[in-house]
Amino acid sequence: MKRLPSQFDGVSTPRRRAAVLRLAGAACVAALLAAPLAASAAGEKFPDKPIRIVFPFAPGGGGDFVARFIAQRLTEALGQSVYVENRPGASGMTGTEFALRQPGDGYTLLLISNSYTVNPSVYKIKFDPVRDVTPVAQISQGPLIIAANPKFAAHTVRELIDMAQANPGVINSATPGIGTLVGFASELFGITAGIKMTHVPYKSTGLAVTDVISGQADLSFASTATVLQPIKAGMLNAIAVTGRQRLPALPNVPTVEEAGLPGYEVTLWHGLIGPKDMPRPVVERLNLEINKILQSKETAQRLESEGVVPAGGSPARFGQLIAREVTMWKKVAADAGVQAQ
Repeated sequence: MKRLPSQFDGVSTPRRRAAVLRLAGAACVAALLAAPLAASAAGEKFPDKPIRIVFPFAPGGGGDFVARFIAQRLTEALGQSVYVENRPGASGMTGTEFALRQPGDGYTLLLISNSYTVNPSVYKIKFDPVRDVTPVAQISQGPLIIAANPKFAAHTVRELIDMAQANPGVINSATPGIGTLVGFASELFGITAGIKMTHVPYKSTGLAVTDVISGQADLSFASTATVLQPIKAGMLNAIAVTGRQRLPALPNVPTVEEAGLPGYEVTLWHGLIGPKDMPRPVVERLNLEINKILQSKETAQRLESEGVVPAGGSPARFGQLIAREVTMWKKVAADAGVQAQ
């Protein structure tokens, strides 16, 4: 086969190598200069088609409400349809893995909660929960409530600890399973206080709370949305809230730390992440619009009706929260003897 002429014909081998290296270097520089321009262009035209928010649980409940609320507000802010797609299964892992396999272009997002940071301690997951994702924004935060049957003898954190120390294993804590946020919150309380309670798993939070109301179980660490109304109706007694601040809806109920157990804090939160390596301009645009939404009074009122408050902040701050909790819950799992399945 006849060789085509080359621009290097007649050039000595050393000079040819130098010329090739110069061309390669120029190509690399051009590629590096083009990358920010491409990212900037991606941010300027984003979004130019509908955005999907995957919620890895069935419709209904606080997380689904948060997903649909933020989707509606983002639709208005971005001028493109933002919709929620429920993909339940395997304690949220089915939808999570699906979402994180999608292209990292900003058109598939994933709404997560604390269960995302608990799952690596319970299941052998197929991805790194910190390095293989792009944090976008934390949306909400709020405490759990330690809610007890009104006839339960302990009415304060101090009384609960004293009773458990005097009667190890007698007090039972109803949860929707050890491998859940509620289950881990109960275990962390026992570890921090140096007490032993009996963990009683149920198939759902609703069933666990129902048995506490009926007196079949002593207490439960439950979301505000689940127990606020029974507490106000006198069907449950609120011993304490697990966050750093008191709950506006229950201003007379102290935090666990205020009530005498320093260092204990569990916050229920929701936020948006995406697949790995999303373009920075796209992440910044989404984060900016979400923070604007969270600053409105209407948003605060809607979220507070679910027992949470707006969070917000930068993607980096949300990423730090995820990393911190993954590490924390792994330690709780080890201390409690929970092994990944």
